[in-house]
Amino acid sequence: MAYLGEEIKKLGFGLMRLPRLADETIDLEQVKQMVDLFLSKGFTYFDTAWAYPGSEDAIRQALIERYPRDKFTLATKNAAWINCQTRDDAIAQFETSLRRTGAGYFDFYLLHNLGEMRTEFFERFKMWDFVFDKKREGLIKHVGFSFHSTPEELDELLTRHPEAEFVQLQINYADWENPAIQSRGCYEVARKHGKPIVIMEPIKGGSLANPPEQVAAVFKAANPDASLASWAIRFAASLDGVIAVLSGMSTLDQMKDNVAYMENFKRLDDGERATVDEARKVLASIPIIPCTTCDYCAKVCPQNIGISGSFTAFNVLTLYKEKKFAANQYNWLVAMHDKKNAGECIKCGACEKVCPQHIPIRANLVKVAAAFGK
Repeated sequence: MAYLGEEIKKLGFGLMRLPRLADETIDLEQVKQMVDLFLSKGFTYFDTAWAYPGSEDAIRQALIERYPRDKFTLATKNAAWINCQTRDDAIAQFETSLRRTGAGYFDFYLLHNLGEMRTEFFERFKMWDFVFDKKREGLIKHVGFSFHSTPEELDELLTRHPEAEFVQLQINYADWENPAIQSRGCYEVARKHGKPIVIMEPIKGGSLANPPEQVAAVFKAANPDASLASWAIRFAASLDGVIAVLSGMSTLDQMKDNVAYMENFKRLDDGERATVDEARKVLASIPIIPCTTCDYCAKVCPQNIGISGSFTAFNVLTLYKEKKFAANQYNWLVAMHDKKNAGECIKCGACEKVCPQHIPIRANLVKVAAAFGK
């Protein structure tokens, strides 16, 4: 299907979680094999970012130096909120990405992770003007942004910047109705504004490739031959208005699985949608901390503890048993949002007096601190 003048098969190769060798360097030879298989099956969309360590260099060597430029589409991103003091610092990220990739131009260029305090950096440095100047120069074909925040903020952003050509959103069946992520709400806002959508985290950082046993049982009963990851990606790809669904593949085997069911993609039928709905209900029934991220607690906490972020990360650990992924969530939702860790709670109890869900917050923060060591 053509979007923005591009004919793209819906599976995109997300380059954030590339395979690593024992010394933690990127396994370039395996990346080359993955790139070769991906392109051989007719897929073309590659997604990297200035902020993904080693990714832009790796894709230059595995893809750009080995294939004609018109055989693929490349997306990368500008994170003006990371270590940028001036507009020149932010602009330098674009120049660095051009140099690292050797791509000559970018098919899709994104302002990276707008939302909350990060949005202001792009406004302050006039990055919207910059990227459209580069589009007029032919160095960018399509301009958009990625986003991790609320539907209300997304609506405000798209109203303020109708020139954005597409938006990249976190969407998966687990987060579709999740009040901490609000995938459905953000999707509906993007559709209301008529923006094509790139989907990230369709497998929730790999977690939905290995969901809780009760959830896996629902899918296996419906189709014992389908991989658990395939249900997640096909759910996302079945939504209207989607340019590409990014899968952050880390092994050649993951690539083989993904291209096998996406090469001749078929939307979920009514029975399959019912299966996903049932799996979501089972997932929602597993006992977790019932935090709705209303953040009333944050308004009264004298220590500035990242309470809702701590609980979101702990719930991820409870549901998926993925310690590294959950720890990354904890760091992102707490430290990266200038909040203090759960272990710094002084147990004053002010938070519990205002919590609409009547959560024993102090006791749960002790569990969080024990789980993540801080």
